Amino acid sequence: MSKGHKAPSQRQLRVGEELRHIIAAIIERGDIRDPDLAGRAITVTEVRVSPDLKNATVFVVPLGGGEVGPILKGLKRARPFLRHEVARQVDLRVVPDLFFEADTSFDEASKIESLLRSPEVARDLGANDDQLRPGEFRVGDAADGEDDGE
Repeated sequence: MSKGHKAPSQRQLRVGEELRHIIAAIIERGDIRDPDLAGRAITVTEVRVSPDLKNATVFVVPLGGGEVGPILKGLKRARPFLRHEVARQVDLRVVPDLFFEADTSFDEASKIESLLRSPEVARDLGANDDQLRPGEFRVGDAADGEDDGE
C-alpha cells in the first residue's frame, strides 16, 4: 500500500511563510558574498517545510528570468550562513536544514496559458458554447461577472 500525500499542516505553512520572509530579506540585504549571487535579484517564491520541521525546500527564481543554475550553486555554498541567520531570527527548537530548488511553476503556468489560447482548444470551446453550465465560462470571458464593455 502506497503512502498518500497529506496537505501541509497550518504550522508547516506558517513556518514556511516565516522562513520565506526571513530568507528573502537576507538575500535582499546583500549579506551573502558569493560571486554567483553578486548583483543578482532573486525572488524566493515559496518555502515548503517537512512535517517534522527539520527540512525546508526553498524555491527561488531569478527576477526578470535568466539562468537559475549558478544561483542555486551560490545559495548551496551560502547555506550555512543562511541557516545561521535564520536561527538568529526565528524561534524554533530545531532550525530546518535548507535545500534550494528552481521554481518552475511560472513556466508551467505559461505553458498551460499558451495551450488554452491555441486554435485547437479555442475551436473545441467554441463548439460547446451552448453546453456551458451556470458558473462556467470560456477562456477570455470575464470570470467575475463584470461587464467587459460590450
